[in-house]
Amino acid sequence: MGTIDINHLQSWQGRSETREDLIAAFPANALAATLDRDDSFEIGDPLPPLWHWLHFLPIHKLSDCGYDGHAKLGTFLPPVPLPRRMWAGSRLNFHAPIKIGTNARRHSSVHSVTHKSGRSGDLVFVTVVHEVIEDRSLCVSEEQDIVYRALPSPDAPIPTPKQAPQFSDFSRAIHPDPILLFRDSALTFNGHRIHYDHPFCTRTEGYDGLVVHGPLLATLMMDLLRRQYPDTDVAQFEFRALAPVFDNQCFTVHGRYLQDHKIELWIAREDGALAMQGKARRQ
Repeated sequence: MGTIDINHLQSWQGRSETREDLIAAFPANALAATLDRDDSFEIGDPLPPLWHWLHFLPIHKLSDCGYDGHAKLGTFLPPVPLPRRMWAGSRLNFHAPIKIGTNARRHSSVHSVTHKSGRSGDLVFVTVVHEVIEDRSLCVSEEQDIVYRALPSPDAPIPTPKQAPQFSDFSRAIHPDPILLFRDSALTFNGHRIHYDHPFCTRTEGYDGLVVHGPLLATLMMDLLRRQYPDTDVAQFEFRALAPVFDNQCFTVHGRYLQDHKIELWIAREDGALAMQGKARRQ
C-alpha cells in the first residue's frame, strides 16, 4: 500500500468509456428467480429499475485480477493504493424504460476523485457518472460513489452504527446465505472475494462473515417497492450504504410513506443497525 498522490489520481477525472450490450431476457429472469419472484420476462418487456446493473459488465482476464478478485486498477478507474473498496451509494434518474431485446449502450466517465482522512485512516472517494442510452433516448442517468480505504488496525475501536428506525409502513425479512451471494456475484460477473471466499473475508479483510453486496441490498429495497406498488413507475432513486451486512445474520427491508409520491427505504440488520438508507420518488 503506497501513499496517496491525489494529484496523480485526479488525472483520471474526465476519463470515459462506452460499453454496448444486448439486453437479453436471461439475466432478468435469473435475477427474478434469485429474488423469489414469479416474473417471466420476454422481448419487449421493460427492465425493472436497477436491473440495468446486470448489463454492460466489464470483462477482464483471470490474470488481470487483483488479490481481492477485482480487476486491477489504473485503466478506467484510478489506481487508488488502498485495499478495501465498496460501492458506497448512487443517485439515479429513470427517464425512459430499457426494453429487453434491444441494443443499448452505457457511457461512463470519472466525475471526481477526492481524498479525506478520517478516524479509520485515509479515504478516497471516486464518483462515476453513467448514462444508459437506447437508440437515441436517454433511459437512465446515474452518479455512483466508490470509496476506498485501508484495512483497520487490529486494535482499532469498532464503530457503533446508527440504529434503524423502529417503525415502517411495509417491510420484508431476508435470510441471506452463500447461495444468494453466489448468484448475485455470478449475474453481475463480480469476482470480489468478500462475497464468496469466507477465509479471505474473515481472516484477510477482518469481516464477521461474507459481505452482502451493496447493489444487491439496493435492489432488494427497490424490489420491496415493486412488491408494494407492482404497477408503479419510479422516477428517481438514491441510496447510501452505512454499515456492512453479513450472510450469518438476517436483515429486514423497510419502506415508509412520505409526501409528494416519495418513499423512504432502508435496510435494518438483525442487531438493529441501519445498514443502508434510500429514497425513491414515484411518477
